[in-house]
Parts: sequence; structure tokens; C-alpha cells
Amino acid sequence: MSVCIDKDVITALFAGQNSDPFSVLGMHKTDAGLEVRALLPDATEVWVIEPKTGRKVGQLTCLDSRGFFAAVLPRRKNPFRYQLAVSWHGQQNLIDDPYRFGPLLPEMDGWLLSEGTHMRPYEVMGAHAATMDGVTGTRFTVWAPNARRVSVVGEFNFWDGRRHPMRLRRESGIWEIFIPGAHNGQLYKFELLDCQGNLRIKSDPYAFEAQMRPDTASMICGLPPKQVMSESRQRANDFDAPVSIYEVHLGSWRRHTDNNFWLSYRELAEQLVPYVKSMGFTHIELLPINEHPFDGSWGYQPQGLYAPTRRFGTRDDFRYFVDAAHAAGLNVILDWVPGHFPVDDAGLARFDGTALYEHQDPREGYHQDWNTLIYNFGRREVQNFLVGNALYWMERFGIDGLRVDAVASMVYRDYSRAQGEWIPNEFGGRENLEAISFLRQTNQIIGKEVPGAVTMAEESTDFPGVSRPDGLAFWFKWNMGWMHDTLNYMKLDPVHRQYHHDQMTFGMLYNYSENFVLPLSHDEVVHGKRSILDRMPGDAWQKFANLRAYYAWMWAFPGKKLLFMGNEFAQGREWNHDTSLDWHLLEGKDNWHHGVQRLVRDLNHTYRHHKALHQLDFDSYGFEWLVVDDKANSVFAFIRRDKQGNEIIVVSNFTPVPREHYRVGVNQPGRWQEAVNTDSQYYHGSNMGNGGTIQSDAIRSHGREHSLCLTVPPLATIWLVREGDIDDATTGG
Repeated sequence: MSVCIDKDVITALFAGQNSDPFSVLGMHKTDAGLEVRALLPDATEVWVIEPKTGRKVGQLTCLDSRGFFAAVLPRRKNPFRYQLAVSWHGQQNLIDDPYRFGPLLPEMDGWLLSEGTHMRPYEVMGAHAATMDGVTGTRFTVWAPNARRVSVVGEFNFWDGRRHPMRLRRESGIWEIFIPGAHNGQLYKFELLDCQGNLRIKSDPYAFEAQMRPDTASMICGLPPKQVMSESRQRANDFDAPVSIYEVHLGSWRRHTDNNFWLSYRELAEQLVPYVKSMGFTHIELLPINEHPFDGSWGYQPQGLYAPTRRFGTRDDFRYFVDAAHAAGLNVILDWVPGHFPVDDAGLARFDGTALYEHQDPREGYHQDWNTLIYNFGRREVQNFLVGNALYWMERFGIDGLRVDAVASMVYRDYSRAQGEWIPNEFGGRENLEAISFLRQTNQIIGKEVPGAVTMAEESTDFPGVSRPDGLAFWFKWNMGWMHDTLNYMKLDPVHRQYHHDQMTFGMLYNYSENFVLPLSHDEVVHGKRSILDRMPGDAWQKFANLRAYYAWMWAFPGKKLLFMGNEFAQGREWNHDTSLDWHLLEGKDNWHHGVQRLVRDLNHTYRHHKALHQLDFDSYGFEWLVVDDKANSVFAFIRRDKQGNEIIVVSNFTPVPREHYRVGVNQPGRWQEAVNTDSQYYHGSNMGNGGTIQSDAIRSHGREHSLCLTVPPLATIWLVREGDIDDATTGG
């Protein structure tokens, strides 16, 4: 016997159109008694079982041939724990009914999620192993406030959206269900009947692991354990620390010999980490490793923001890689993309049939340049999703810093848009006030919650205060102006450089307005820009000499350093994400490429050793011009200084003409040693120089009482260290 359930209600369940399945299914008190109802497509017989005794309490009647069963249990008045013995195709299975469990999401979590102040939403959203009333399984939670119905589909229910429709928590727009027996390693998705009545199959926005593209299912897996940032890792990010970043695209740094297969995270831990360590870099920066559908996006169109891409292995394999980097004394920076996401239907796009994560109006919500959708930063739940993601990578994987991509596209509403293609803010301006608030809030939260971690902005305009607490509150900003100016200077024939002298000096006019990183990134070696080496003018000898001189200028100039992979050994062709770097250039006889590689290694070690080269990057006391206006000779000279007043002299000659008997005034008399000479034969230069050391003269020059009479080699940079300031750890060449 059963309380009569309206046929339309049953039909709505089977059609996936019932938004409140818990009001129908499970155990209910009725006027007729305690009734159990179950939706079990294809089942032939269902019994209610008492778990402790295994005794059959009652048999459910099939009220609908599609698989709806119900019955009032005899002699039962109060709800109790039960199981269902279900016969499918002649086999009986004992299952726990997911509809006998109450609400899952604690009220406080729901409140904080709706308020946008739940800093770690990933701890409650998505799929999490749980034990309820002694039953093990997985609780699923997803935000889709405008959906008519949401079901979990996966390997545990034949991907059948009729079997596990979820409960809607109307106060927050969150759907939830606990599925007994669902376990780690199983694949799942969310099946939604959206607000338009259309069926949508979506990956979990909070999935911690995902399938290898082109498949898009999410995978149940537990949260990684929390990581504690060591003091040494914190100190390595300090403003006065040496920061030399090796930027890497994991899919093309090196491949297996047939060039068709990527190295795994674990293979990269064994090969990439020791290489970066030996080259003297302090940080590894990874192009986005979030799950993404299209290889050619290099990860900059992430679809699974919480899932490391399966291209190189599992989530735990990626943790192994990060741990290996830390064990080698390297900090790890992730490129992070909170500005936009792809339009692929399996992802966030129109998640519940509405513009849930993005803006409805394409003038606010669509990136014309990249065919992507822009996050609605003014929506509290979206802010939660993104801020939580930043903390997730830092707290659960031990990531030491985030480099935020395309900040300019976030903070300006008219970014890359013509008049009439954008909507002004509430004050009529072009600034995206919500994005600015989001970035500032995210940086402030990271500073409070993960002391020692840092963020870096790729911001290509003169937006004020990017790396200032009262601005966007980043720790560092990429100095795109310095990069463009200096590369434009270096590509000139040396005979013309005298007319563009200020391109090398202009950066000092604004150097202390931000905390800068000097980037020679992946963006500078693609899309027809040519490799850094190939931008240098002249024959092969001059190209390599120019490059060596430029690198030593960069490493001595105020600001932290960043070099994209392949640049450290002067790869000649543009970067191609589909193939390995040209490691064959380093095979066989010692050549110019070896020379550049050795130079970068020595620059890193010397830079790290001498505090004068990094301690006061953002303090005007740390830099002083010695020769700034010698346009005719294209010679520059400056001092780098540490807090104790120790100085390093840097002299560059950007012409192929040796400058002999070139006098430079100095503050500190004494004997000076060439710590670096890019024209050394060790780097495959012409080996011109000052014989290793030079004594100052009591001859007035450049407004100083003492001076050095130098030989400045052609197309070369030299670093000079006073002998009293040198110890055994100094490297040279």
C-alpha cells in the first residue's frame, strides 16, 4: 500500500524536471504510516532492509513501469536507518538510499558563500568524500541558482540523470546530494535542466582533477593536505632578495625523443628541476597548468581552475613536482588567469542557462581578441570562486607566488574596444571598478592568509599603484615598458643606436614608481616577433655578442629578472609549443650557444652572491649613473649599491668598436676585478678586457676624484667588483 503520488510528479522525476526530489523520494511520514519511495530505473524488485539485522522490513511496489517504487512499511512509525535490496537483471544489490540523508551544507557555509566571504569555498563545494550515519560516499555540491533541476551523473549511476537529482538550497542557489558508495577515482559531471528547459552537461567548476582532453569529466578525489610555507621560501620572495625566474611551458621544454609525447610531472621533476637549479635561477614560473581544452592556448584559457592538467599526469604527480622544486631550493610561481574563461559548453559558459559567471551583455562579458568570456567580478559568488582558487594553489600545493595574466584587460572596460563597444562604469569612466576591487581584495587576502607568498601583475599600461598597498596591492609588476624600449634599442644597427640612447635610460625615470620585474617572456618569442637572438642585428658573431651584452645589462639593471626557456642558450627559432626546445644546439662541439648558457648561469650566480645587485632594487640609493649621456660611443656606466655601501660598476658598450682608455669616474678608489665580462672567450667572445683587474687612478672624471681607465670590449658588458668586496663565492668567466 502507498500514499497516492500524483502521476505528473512521477513523470517529472523521470523527465528530470523535478527540482525538489527529496520532497518525494526517501522515507516520509504520511497519514497512512511511514512510507519509503525510490526512483530505480530498470529495477525489478525492491526490498527495504534493516542494516543491523539484515531483516527485510517490507517490499516496495512498482507504481510506474519506468522504475518508481513505493510502499508504507508495516508497524513502523518513526524514521530509521535503512538500506534497499534492489534486483537488476536478475542480480540483487544492497544499496544505501541517498534520499534518506538530510541537508548537507551547514548554514554558516551557505551564508558565507552567498555573502562572498567564504575564503575557501573549495572545502565545501564540488565533490568531497564523506561518511554519514556510518555510510561512506561522496557529497556533491554545485552553485546553479537558476537551474530547474540538477543531477549528478557518473560512473556510479550509468551516467543517468534520472537516478540522482539533487536538493536545491534555495537560500543560496546551491544544489547538493550525498551519494553512498561513490568513491575517489570515479568520473562524474553535473546534468542540468537550465532555466530555458535545455539539458546541459557540465564539468564541476570545483573539480580537483579532470579527464585528459578532449574528454571533460571531473574526477572524485580528496583535497590535498595543507602545506606550510617555510621561512626560506618566504625569504626568497622578499623585495631585497635575488629573484631570477625561469619561465616554462611544461609541454615544450623537453619532450621524449620522438617529440610526440610530453614529459610527465615526475619526469619534469627529475629533469627540469635540476637543470633550473644548476643554472642558478631562484624561481620556476609555469605557464598556466589549470585544465584547459585547447593546447594552443598554452593554458591561458583555463576551463578547470582547480584541476592541474592531466596532460602531464595526475594531481598528485603535480604535487610531487612542486615538492621536488622546493627540495632543490626553488620557489614555484604559477601563471594565474582570473580574467576570462573559454566559451566551451562543458565549462562555466552560461552554466545554468544564464550568464552566471560572466556578464550577460557582451560589451562587458566577451573578449573579442580571445573569444573568451569575462568573469563578473561584481558577483560575490564569482569573487569567492576566484579568491578561493588563489588560496587553494598556495595552501594546498605550496605555490609560492601567482603571476596574474592580462591585468590591463581586467581593469579597463574599454580594453581593445572601439567607441560604443563598451559600457562605462557607474561614474562614466573606463575603469572596471569591480575588477579593481577584486584584485586589491585578493592580494590583501593572500598577504594575510599566506605570509610570504607574492603576486605579480602583467599590466601593460601606466595604471597607477599596481604594486602599491593603496593601489592594486600586488607585490611586483612586470616592466613591459623597459622590455619594449630595450629590445627596440637592441634590434637597431649599432650605427643608429646613438640616436636612440634614451631607450636604455628612460626606465630609470619611473623605476621607483613600482616594484618591477624585468621580463623577457614567452610573448616575446612568438607570433612572428622572432627569437631574442634573431632580433639582434649583424652577423652571427655580432648577434651573440649583442645578446650577451644585453643579458648582462638586464641582470645588473634594477628589478627582478625573468627569462623564458630557450633564451638561456639563445635558441635561434621562435618558440613552438608543439615541439621541444632545440636542445640539439648544445650537442657536439662547444659553440656560441654553450657560451650564452654559461653566461646566464654565471650572471645568476654572481647576481645572487652580491647584495649590491638585488638588495636595493626598489630604493634609489641602490643605483647611480656614472655615464649616462655618451651617445656618440653608445657607452653606459652605472653603479649598483647595497645597504652597506658596497658598489658594483657596470659598463656596457653597444657598438662593435672597442673603447680603449675609456675613463670612468668612481666613488671608491681601489683595485677592481672583472666579475663578468661578456666578451670573455669562455663565452665565445673576442677575449678583450682589462686583464682581470684594474687599479683606479687619482684622476678626476665625471665629477669624482678617482677614476678607472678601462678597455670596454666591443658589444659587451662588464661588471667590476672592488677587490675588498670579493670573497670566494664570487663567480666569473
